[in-house]
Amino acid sequence: MRRDHALLALREHVRDGDIVVAVYQACFDWLALSDHDLTYVATGAMGQAVSHGLGLALACPDRRVLVFDGDGSLLMNLGALVTVAGARVSNLHHFVFANGTYEVNGAHPLPGDGPVDFAAMALAAGYASAETFSDLDALRSDLPAWIERPGPTMATLRVVPGEAYPRRYDFIHSAEARTRFRNALASSRP
Repeated sequence: MRRDHALLALREHVRDGDIVVAVYQACFDWLALSDHDLTYVATGAMGQAVSHGLGLALACPDRRVLVFDGDGSLLMNLGALVTVAGARVSNLHHFVFANGTYEVNGAHPLPGDGPVDFAAMALAAGYASAETFSDLDALRSDLPAWIERPGPTMATLRVVPGEAYPRRYDFIHSAEARTRFRNALASSRP
């Protein structure tokens, strides 16, 4: 499935009070497809998306936290899976966009000899549930019930690039991005 199509399916289930933690290519695509003010852009923190999401989930237990991670990014910090599972945060939903490459860093292939089973790793680490989706219709069908499960949960989304959206480095590294998120967090209620 195309990454942008998967993000559009997810967008339908993001509520006003939800926090979205997005990194790298999923972040750039999400920013082009959504104007969600509670989007926390974890830039320059390869491998730290779910760690940042965990901090936000612990600090905001009445909000759902949706982490839009990349497979290359998560590979940089697999130990975070055990930390997230150990925290037993029921409000954290971890989406791993798996395309087998470090896409924003030149589309270099991930190490290994085939797709990594992140869902199996999450379950072995102690996540409450995890599954893999490679079909957009199945994702759309299962997502309404799946996203209501108590976390931590993981959905690995096997994706290919979609439309080429602008890589807005100027925004993700800006004070404006942080101020927008901070103001939205302070002014909204779950």
